[in-house]
Amino acid sequence: MVHDYATTTNGTSKRCSALPTTNTVDVSSVSDLFEFICSGPLVNKIGITPQRVGQSIDKWLLYGSQLCRLFQLNELKLTIPQKARLYHYYIPVFIWCEDQIALHNSKFKDGDDVPPLVIGFSAPQGCGKTTLVFALDYLFKTTKKKSATISVDDFYLTAEGQAELRKKNPGNALLEYRGNAGSHDLKLSVETLEALSKLTKEGLKMKVPRYNKSAYSGRGDRADSSTWPEVEGPLSVILFEGWMLGFKPLPADVVKAVDPQLEVVNKNLEAYYDAWDKYIDAWVVIKIQDPSYVYRWRLQAEIAMRQDGQAGMSDEEVLIRFD
Repeated sequence: MVHDYATTTNGTSKRCSALPTTNTVDVSSVSDLFEFICSGPLVNKIGITPQRVGQSIDKWLLYGSQLCRLFQLNELKLTIPQKARLYHYYIPVFIWCEDQIALHNSKFKDGDDVPPLVIGFSAPQGCGKTTLVFALDYLFKTTKKKSATISVDDFYLTAEGQAELRKKNPGNALLEYRGNAGSHDLKLSVETLEALSKLTKEGLKMKVPRYNKSAYSGRGDRADSSTWPEVEGPLSVILFEGWMLGFKPLPADVVKAVDPQLEVVNKNLEAYYDAWDKYIDAWVVIKIQDPSYVYRWRLQAEIAMRQDGQAGMSDEEVLIRFD
């Protein structure tokens, strides 16, 4: 599923609520909301007919109310961007996820241990995929479905591992910072995905890795395991997001013609299918209008971290990383 969406977010409910407050629209009319939902760019693409919207309008209202509570919005006086974000984006994607889970579960017999469905979210850095997954995870919790969220960021090498990577690739700017293929702990990825897939019963628990981007002046390090969130089975779904999910290596001559430094990154990418992509059962792919947005969004995220008192990359380091 491809969606062209370019609204800026920094990945937290507090920041995401800071959307424009002008041009408010009244969503108190159910008929107006029905028309607005049906005018969205996703509903037809994912098989949500006007009839189905009408039959489930109470569900749409409930989900909208819950997301407004999450993001601290006035559900009766949403701005147009806020209304579109909820009813043209988050809620349609959530309903699509529910459909995918139902389809997945239908393939198993009563009494079977049903592994969680793994949904991959692939999108450029900074375009809001983390906030989307945050919203979906919240809606799953409100509907009493157990979910787990992971990001490719959670599997970055430790600070020590990153230093070793730089040492092995002197002068390669693409491996100077975390991000590209080769800067991830693929063994940890496999162990985590395998373990999560086995959380099929009540009482089964595990801690999920997390990464601290503010450590070492923004270069980052794996978060202490004592801070990792714990998830408990039976899981219905695993939401796996990352900017390079689904990427495949290209012919070596093509890569070399673009930038010789890409050769080692392209080679590293060969191992990623078995570590990530083969575990994904369904995909959400988000497209943006202009690649230059990536730099601006990443810069906004780093500035926000610094304003929150955390260490972040400097403006110059962001430019070098994404140039």
